[in-house]
Amino acid sequence: MEIVFTVLILLTTVALSGLGLSLLPVKLPLPLVQIVIGACLAWPGFGLHVTFDPELFMLLFIPPLLFADGWRIPKRELYMQRRAVLMLALGLVFITVGALGYFLHAMIPSMPLPVAFALAAVLSPTDAVALSGIAGRNRIPANLMHILEGEALMNDASGLVALKFAIAAALTGMFSMREATISFFIIAAGGLAIGAAISWAVTEIPQRLLRFSEDDDPAAGVVLTILIPFAAYVVAERVGCSGILAAVSGGMMMNIQSLRDGIPSVARVRMANTWTMIEFVFNGMVFILLGLQLPHIIGQALVEAHHDGSRKVGLLIGYVLAMVFALYALRFVWVYCLRWFASRAAVKHGIESAAPGFRTLAMTTIGGVRGAVTLAGVLSLPVTLDNGTPLEGRDLAIFIASAVILASLLIAVIGLPILLRGTERLRNPHAAEERMARRRAAQAAIRAIDDTHDELVVQMDEAASARCADSTARVMGMYRRRLESLGDDEAPRVVAKKSEMVETRLKMAALSAERAELFRLRAAQAINDETLFKLLREIDLSETAIVNRKRGLAA
Repeated sequence: MEIVFTVLILLTTVALSGLGLSLLPVKLPLPLVQIVIGACLAWPGFGLHVTFDPELFMLLFIPPLLFADGWRIPKRELYMQRRAVLMLALGLVFITVGALGYFLHAMIPSMPLPVAFALAAVLSPTDAVALSGIAGRNRIPANLMHILEGEALMNDASGLVALKFAIAAALTGMFSMREATISFFIIAAGGLAIGAAISWAVTEIPQRLLRFSEDDDPAAGVVLTILIPFAAYVVAERVGCSGILAAVSGGMMMNIQSLRDGIPSVARVRMANTWTMIEFVFNGMVFILLGLQLPHIIGQALVEAHHDGSRKVGLLIGYVLAMVFALYALRFVWVYCLRWFASRAAVKHGIESAAPGFRTLAMTTIGGVRGAVTLAGVLSLPVTLDNGTPLEGRDLAIFIASAVILASLLIAVIGLPILLRGTERLRNPHAAEERMARRRAAQAAIRAIDDTHDELVVQMDEAASARCADSTARVMGMYRRRLESLGDDEAPRVVAKKSEMVETRLKMAALSAERAELFRLRAAQAINDETLFKLLREIDLSETAIVNRKRGLAA
């Protein structure tokens, strides 16, 4: 029962954190609020103690979140930025492990070199979820945000693979660069292949065996999509491949599969709603669990150091400050070199390209926020060696990693608003292509309506043909007005947009009246709940389409 109450408390806290955010006088990032709430729940008086099991955490929380990120991230932009993403997700990770590993060992001689490398490995992955929560939507330039999201998707795998080899070196005292490099590519390629294959099989095979229609309940299919990331992660880990990359590639394959013509629209709506809720709940749980662990880890280390003398406390704080400075300095230099070489290459090809600006470099550097994967990785360090002796430096590594997580979050919370000051909230960067797509879709719809009308009137008498022509004119008129509002001529477009705004208000008023009348009928017991929910769903879907349409016009 204690586990049940703990889960219920955490879920309630996630819900209240989202509701309470709007009540705060100062706009704070949701991840930071959730970490603070988690730290408050760690107060001994509450009696809430959650044991952080790294393996369970990695299995339960990380796969669905990475699956959702892989599903959502724009594939075209990710491919366009593939060089920058790979240089950050692979190049920077390995540079960080090597450089910071030796730096740590030189700064703290008592920490064995393999443990120093392990700590550097867990500090290399970044957390794009925390970054987007801190910066807010549409504040960071789209290209930069795509790079940071792609980096966060990929560097979890590279960092954890580096951690695996560092732990093996700590336990056995043996390490081979050639073997590690070959193993990394095998582990990465295997994880990508397994995740894509499982996602394809789960979505493609039932589609071929069953005949889905708009009337079928998509609940079973939605539940299967929830199981995909866990299956991909477990299978990949069991065969010695990257479960992280398996979850990512599973999400990317799911994006491709969900856009097939055979998938009913109601299934896509249900999947989108379900995964939006899953992302919110799991992200909230991750940050609250992070907040629950940080006070205990940091507080215990500082108290023990205080008992040994104030000088030890100063040393611990100095270690953390040195690590934060080294981490950000290395990232800044790496990003500057990448952008400088890219600008020089562009100039050689006759493309005007300026050197990277300081604001962009600073945002990319500060955007490397560390999160829950770092904590899970450092807590997975073994307590003892194979011979039973304690692993020297483990507790210090856990303290440094926890403090760096907290410092990176605070730096981003303070630094990003300063860097974004004076910049307007970005408009939709793809507004032009969205308008083109809407225009082409409307033209295709008009052609289809015209062809369907010709097919229908063949077997109709004169009266029925007249009614069909009237219906066709009404439906086609809606698309013609849409084309006018999307045209290039200013005057007709303004008039059409005003007409569409009036039409939208009328539709919204009508839907609101429909909904209110249904509630009155239900209260009067004139209809039952089943009828109410069915009709409400139709109204909600219509209203959702109108709201999305209105947002597109506003952009």
